[in-house]
Amino acid sequence: MPIGRIFRTIAALAALCLSAPASAQDYPSRPITVVVPFPPGGSTNLVMRIVADKLSELLGQQMVIDNRGGAGGTVGTRSVAKSAPDGYTIGLGYTGPLAIAPTLYENLGFDPRKDFAPIGRIGTAPNSLVLHPSFPARSIAELIAYGKANPGKVNFGSAGVGTVSHLAGEYFATRAGIKLIHIPYKGTGPAITDLLGGHIPMAFAPIPASHELAAAGSLRMLAVTSLTRSSLLPDVPTIADSGLPGFEAVLRYGLIAPAGTPGPIIERLNKELNIALASDDVRKRLAIEGVEPLPSTPADYGADIDREETQWAKVVKASGAKPE
Repeated sequence: MPIGRIFRTIAALAALCLSAPASAQDYPSRPITVVVPFPPGGSTNLVMRIVADKLSELLGQQMVIDNRGGAGGTVGTRSVAKSAPDGYTIGLGYTGPLAIAPTLYENLGFDPRKDFAPIGRIGTAPNSLVLHPSFPARSIAELIAYGKANPGKVNFGSAGVGTVSHLAGEYFATRAGIKLIHIPYKGTGPAITDLLGGHIPMAFAPIPASHELAAAGSLRMLAVTSLTRSSLLPDVPTIADSGLPGFEAVLRYGLIAPAGTPGPIIERLNKELNIALASDDVRKRLAIEGVEPLPSTPADYGADIDREETQWAKVVKASGAKPE
């Protein structure tokens, strides 16, 4: 081989070896797209915009929100899995697509354990168990007793089949040993409207949608579905402390990247995410939405994804839930 070609080959190999670390060191050098796998207006969009605003400031590059709704969040989540693993397309990780959908949908198109590089948790938010004021139960114990005395006669509303609010109800019924009838709606809003109108006696609903109505006396909030009390509603007990130890059915938010994204990029994003979650302005904005910040390492969030998928798979199978 001619000497000139040898030198050119060596130079090319050297450049190739140096390109990955250099790109990680320079990251980010352009805007980052963040896929939110639901339409605008929901809690996922609100939470991600709060965090994205701060991350844009910390990273020195704009975080562009790309709402890609469809099939319970699986369309947008799948698009993240298929994106180039360069750190410029990441996604909002969410309980529905990552933990519920793998059991609910056939041919999902991604494996939550293999097709993503976890960046870190953002936070967690409980659902609330709310009743129409005319319903006779005033505690979880009284609700369970009423359900046992009236099997199959108590309806509960949710944001739709396969949502956390639906499966929280199924999980609650299983743990309590009662039979509840699920009434699915096309979102939390319609479910709350029917609850306020007395058309259904109870519902599981995100705290942002229910706490002001409960404070006004329009609804009765019995409990929240997290293991610990909500800082927004410290006087409201948890279901776990009301007779069903260990009960947890929460919304969990995080950041994910395509599998194969370079480690230094994941580490940089995780570092800045945790700084963002520690800032007073982000914590205050998340608190308004009923979200508890939950900083973590990438490994912590990966373990959460694995644990939640295992937990919710059992609930989905037991409930017999099917895609809408």
